[in-house]
Amino acid sequence: MTADGDDPIISKYARLAVAALSGDDISDCDAGAAGECGFSAAAYADRDQAPEAAFRASLGCGNPLMVARLRPGDTVLDLGSGGGLDVLLSARRVAPDGIAYGLDASADMLALARANADLAQITNARFLHGRIENIPLPDNHVDVVISNCVINLSGDKRAVLAEAFRVLKPGGRLGISDITADEDADPAQLARSEQDVGCLAGAITQPEYQRLLTAAGFSGITITSTSPAADGLHSAIIQAIRPPHGQAGSAPPPPGPG
Repeated sequence: MTADGDDPIISKYARLAVAALSGDDISDCDAGAAGECGFSAAAYADRDQAPEAAFRASLGCGNPLMVARLRPGDTVLDLGSGGGLDVLLSARRVAPDGIAYGLDASADMLALARANADLAQITNARFLHGRIENIPLPDNHVDVVISNCVINLSGDKRAVLAEAFRVLKPGGRLGISDITADEDADPAQLARSEQDVGCLAGAITQPEYQRLLTAAGFSGITITSTSPAADGLHSAIIQAIRPPHGQAGSAPPPPGPG
């Protein structure tokens, strides 16, 4: 991703943010999608924990907080934080001493997220302007990295996962929702589905996700399909850990309330 206005993905989400700031409900689906695109806040039960405006602006494909296992005092980073929903929910879970960072490439999305944080009167959320391929945080800085249907938008997923590994502390956890491509998907149909659901940079298969996570240094990797997103595409929960110093790591627990 590049600077605001130079990248079609960033420009698209900037337009959605402006619409949300005006009070409109927004959708990540292209006009004319065949009714299969339903990205929203439907996966969230804790509707009293963030402003309704944040839920209306949700463009996710799952709820990474269900598997992130956040604890009070944790430092958490949301890659591609959009309107800030997952950051605000994370900030409440890690309070009073923890910090929730949101990173987004769109200045308009950051403005929307900060407005939602103000509405929620949340003071332990921090929003950063930057690219998920080049995270503006130091090494070994966060306990948990989350993301909700954003890594599929990157043209350099290897860099994203390497950066996530870099900023995690040893023993830190990765818990993300994303879109993955079915291994047996017809290429032409897959391209149409990716266009329909806004997966403009292309989804990767679960084995490829596993390979990139392993190459980045992660262990304890689990990838669990959750629901169909469109023909040839599935939403999935991806979990992994950065191994503690001198250890090989262990698998995270099965999905459950975080």
